[in-house]
Amino acid sequence: MQCEKCGTELKPKYVACPTCGAPVPQIIEGFENTIEFQHELRAIVVDNGPRAVMDKNRFIGLLYDHVPEHEKERRLLKNMYLMGVFRMLLEDDNREIAIMKAKSFMVGDMFIAENAAEFVLACFTYLIGWSYVSPLRLLPDDDEAEPEPEKKNSRLTIDSKVFRPIDAIRYRLRSNIEIAEGYTKLESFCFDGYGSLRTVMLPSTLLAIGEYAFSSCKRLRGLDLPSSLRVIKQGAFCQCAKLAMIKIPSGILEIEDSTFSFCTSLETVDIPDTVSSIGAEAFSGCEKLRKLYLPDSVKFIDTNAFSYCPNLTIHCFENSYVHKFCLSNRINFRIVSTAGIADDED
Repeated sequence: MQCEKCGTELKPKYVACPTCGAPVPQIIEGFENTIEFQHELRAIVVDNGPRAVMDKNRFIGLLYDHVPEHEKERRLLKNMYLMGVFRMLLEDDNREIAIMKAKSFMVGDMFIAENAAEFVLACFTYLIGWSYVSPLRLLPDDDEAEPEPEKKNSRLTIDSKVFRPIDAIRYRLRSNIEIAEGYTKLESFCFDGYGSLRTVMLPSTLLAIGEYAFSSCKRLRGLDLPSSLRVIKQGAFCQCAKLAMIKIPSGILEIEDSTFSFCTSLETVDIPDTVSSIGAEAFSGCEKLRKLYLPDSVKFIDTNAFSYCPNLTIHCFENSYVHKFCLSNRINFRIVSTAGIADDED
């Protein structure tokens, strides 16, 4: 990796270019595309001048032009920009205090997850030209070692090897299938409406499941999501009427709209403490869902996320966002103590 300003070769451990002092791009935990966003934000300034960043409408338009993909991250930056986080960084002469105030505002007032706040800070400080070392910055195990030539491009990305609907056709009438190792993404609608499908073995290399990938698989019962998984797109398992249990792996940040809607047999869901938001109708119509523990990391739940779940009781921590959500939306809840024991229901 080279410095964008002077071309000096940069090592992963650097936080600033040793030649010109320019900030070094960094990857934030849970946001593997941080560096891509940092480069594109810097390109906005280089191509359009600093004033473009201060013009709200122009900056948002340029953001969409420069990063047409990665909607979730782009929306996060846009929302935090509109809420004044970027200006907040510029208002204080002391950089450390400005960063601290901005993070406190995002986590404490806007209820976004810490790693999401760090992603925003990493992007905006790089845009300004500040050297900022995030506590959630990812580094190689040995940041002094140079990668071997044959391993330089060995890091898997979501689009490294995509399993497409055309690849799924041969499984159309099968009940039990196994997807080969090496695939990193199931494309949208891969197995949509495969009525014979009962069990699926997913590869340990899988990073993303696309929109409606398993929707309307009426007989799907068995599915273990690999620990490598980082993205489950909207509607991925909607209307899987026989799906009774699902364990969402640690690393998933968001349960998107309609992900498990009308999974009428769904009884057990394990949600990790990396999840920060639950989208519209995510569990709508899961009529057998009775007990669901939502961790303190959850900072946003759509009003209709649990519509038509008549038997549901949500277990949560007292005074958490989830607790206040349940009170506001008249959803049954039980308070969980720090020891993991549910107190009497309110």
